[in-house]
Amino acid sequence: MVERGPLNMRDYPTSHSAVASPPFFSDQPSSGFSSYMTTFWLDAFGRLDHKCKSSTIGGVGGDTNTKCKYRISEGYLDGHSDKGLFKKKVPIVNYEDIKPHIERIANGEPSRIISAQPITELLTSSGTSGGQPKLMPSTAEDLDRKTFFYNLLIPVMNKYVDGLDQGKGMYLLFIKPEISTPSGLMARPVLTSYYKSSNFRNRPFNPFNVYTSPDETILFFASAFLRAIKFLEDHWRELCSNIRTGCVSDWITDPSCRNAVSSFLCKPQPDLADFIEFECNGESWEGIIKKLWPRTKYIEVIVTGSMAQYIPTLEFYSGGLPLVSTMYASSECYYGINLKPLSKPSDVSYTLLPNMAYFEFLPVQKNNGKLTVQKIISPCFCHLFSGLYRYRTGDILMVTGFYNNAPQFRFVQRRNVVLSIDTDKTNEEDLLKAVTQAKLLLEPYGFLLTEYTSYADTSSIPGHYVLFWELKTRGNNDLSEPDHTIMEQCCSTVEESLDSVYRRCRRRDNSIGPLEIRIVKPGTFDALMDFCVSQGSSVNQYKTPRCIKSKEAIKILDSRVVGKVFSKKVPFWEPFKMETK
Repeated sequence: MVERGPLNMRDYPTSHSAVASPPFFSDQPSSGFSSYMTTFWLDAFGRLDHKCKSSTIGGVGGDTNTKCKYRISEGYLDGHSDKGLFKKKVPIVNYEDIKPHIERIANGEPSRIISAQPITELLTSSGTSGGQPKLMPSTAEDLDRKTFFYNLLIPVMNKYVDGLDQGKGMYLLFIKPEISTPSGLMARPVLTSYYKSSNFRNRPFNPFNVYTSPDETILFFASAFLRAIKFLEDHWRELCSNIRTGCVSDWITDPSCRNAVSSFLCKPQPDLADFIEFECNGESWEGIIKKLWPRTKYIEVIVTGSMAQYIPTLEFYSGGLPLVSTMYASSECYYGINLKPLSKPSDVSYTLLPNMAYFEFLPVQKNNGKLTVQKIISPCFCHLFSGLYRYRTGDILMVTGFYNNAPQFRFVQRRNVVLSIDTDKTNEEDLLKAVTQAKLLLEPYGFLLTEYTSYADTSSIPGHYVLFWELKTRGNNDLSEPDHTIMEQCCSTVEESLDSVYRRCRRRDNSIGPLEIRIVKPGTFDALMDFCVSQGSSVNQYKTPRCIKSKEAIKILDSRVVGKVFSKKVPFWEPFKMETK
């Protein structure tokens, strides 16, 4: 969020060996220059022809990588770099196929197993394999491409919002844990990688991208932004005290953070403290962002995909400010940018940037094999310069149009994911395994779990998982529902059985609240089926959905709740460790 706009604008690039960058970038760009750059670069990327596409795949699968050991050992290309051979000979792979090669590199073997370029770090994905984060290889050139990607956001935002060089941006950028693998390569989330890189730390001064906070306090999903607002809601009195006295609270012990904050909190500012106290002490926090930062132009948050569930809460706090989602990216690859950043969240489309990777798409069949009005596509294969070839991603996208020849798309969903609050991605199989472990605790007491479903409750901050359980008694059991303590153990068992990303969010990040189980009356899931059938589901083909998104369906379930219980224990989590093999 920014006073003059929460601009996620980055420094202009200095040099990019992998991406042609113009010699006329300026450290202090003018508004006219920014508009010119918008037209120059976006038209350059949008007017792709087959020759340009061939050049991209040539970079991914051509001379630089055809001789890497992974592909030679499998006998796919035998040293050739022809695009036709590449698609014909190189098979589609998922993470389990390439995991052994990545682990070998993490344990010290040469990068040339999968890439002709040196692997400089491993990026941890929110997706998991065997309960642990997936590791994605990355090179120095990848970092340059990402920096260039961020730099394209500057002229786009300047095209739609005036006065971005007249103020500062307040950023809430959260750093996640990182570990060193046996090879010495660091393994960390993609945003942590970028914000700790020299490309970000040594960025030149840019009047369009001035931060309110020093780098030492930078720790962007919508959920993270709302957690920050909730923290302010809980601690605004202490903030006012710090500002009024000019002293930092004693509990802030990190030296870098204390020094950075003390550098501008250098004297008492009672007038500012009184202003904040007056606004925060009002009857409601509706529109509080606009009240505290009256010159704010917009809020930049990711509000597509699973983050869309936070839009109502963001609108409550924002006071009508635009919610801007500038880009779409993942640990595997940065895909595209939003060329109409002031669009409503429901209308956001991203334009694919073909210099980031080479993409192939596979149609997803809907309605008995027929594609609906707009074609639904999945970026089934992604060819990356860092050594992933025809890698199957898990994102389902909808084509919404084209910018010249570049496809524009809207994110639909992550394949197989049923629950997500923050960076967690819990699929149906993970949920089934966790529930299966927990229900075993009930059986000695004469209870059987007959049906269950779930939803991600984001009405509170942080959000949490809610499971609806319908139980039946066995034999002569006279109890109507299990003992409260037993149900608490069930909650804890479910959490302990979920993957490491969920448990990290619960234990370290505090970005997910305690899991809740709601026990419902017998016959509740029959009522749920009746509702689904009334909405068009087939009786013959109906099966209980393991995740509920319909507000009406949740209302039906909630109206039949006879008991609620939350997890009392925080699940165990520790940073994953690479064992030397």
